[in-house]
Amino acid sequence: MNQQQFDKVKSGQGFIAALDQSGGSTPKALKLYGVDESAYSNDEEMFTVMHQMRSRIMTSPSFNGDRVLGAILFENTMDRQVEGKDTPSYLWDVKQVVPFLKVDKGLEDESDGVQLMKPMGGLDGLLDRANEKAVFGTKMRSVIKQADEGGIKAIVDQQFEVGRQILAKGLMPILEPEVDIHSPSKGQCEELLKAGILEQLGGLGDGQEIMLKLTLPDIDDFYADLVAHPSILKVVALSGGYSRDEANAKLARNHGVIASFSRALTEGLSAQQSDDEFDATLDKTIGEIYQASIT
Repeated sequence: MNQQQFDKVKSGQGFIAALDQSGGSTPKALKLYGVDESAYSNDEEMFTVMHQMRSRIMTSPSFNGDRVLGAILFENTMDRQVEGKDTPSYLWDVKQVVPFLKVDKGLEDESDGVQLMKPMGGLDGLLDRANEKAVFGTKMRSVIKQADEGGIKAIVDQQFEVGRQILAKGLMPILEPEVDIHSPSKGQCEELLKAGILEQLGGLGDGQEIMLKLTLPDIDDFYADLVAHPSILKVVALSGGYSRDEANAKLARNHGVIASFSRALTEGLSAQQSDDEFDATLDKTIGEIYQASIT
């Protein structure tokens, strides 16, 4: 694990950009960016267009390590290049932005009020490739929809089990047990989730640290004890379907938690914008998310 990158995530000010939309969510993300499905005819062409969008964000003058601590990449993005360099190397060497990799394979169907992660065959090989590409850490997402004690325990157990596998490879895992913002029992879900996480943290080895990516909670500073926990490097928040303004307002009230926004980061960006317009929009967005992250 790169010590400079570790220190940046631990002590730096800023947020983590989530640039990791995968196959299922890519058409929607491209449509919001102003690229219709008629612009590509297969997955390879779709991912090429998506990489052009991501490259435009990463190469923008406003996107750099002064305000962006890290960026989460999709596997396809890790394997591509930006300005002639492997994407993770470009992020760190050129922009001083710490590279992370999304490693989950999507979600199982809902059971016991939750969606567990699908089996991750070949995870060890993917983690080895991430190390070869100088990636710092990983991210994996599962979803909680109901306050089902057994379901939430299964989510937490699975996240930590795979997290330990990632730690064993020398990478920093971001565990993302998302609580659906539309859950009718969102507050209860958050209580069960926090209790489960605190219990699992006790099972980590001496000196082992993880990161958490959590839904912005109903109660401000609800995760303060996780922010302060010695086994947690950083708590980051997903926007989860909130508008950017609402997500930023909620984030600013949760001290020590930083953003890891995806859709809220790209809101307002368009393929039709000139480079100057694009950079100005992105600069304003990054500024707002940064301000909300440094509370």
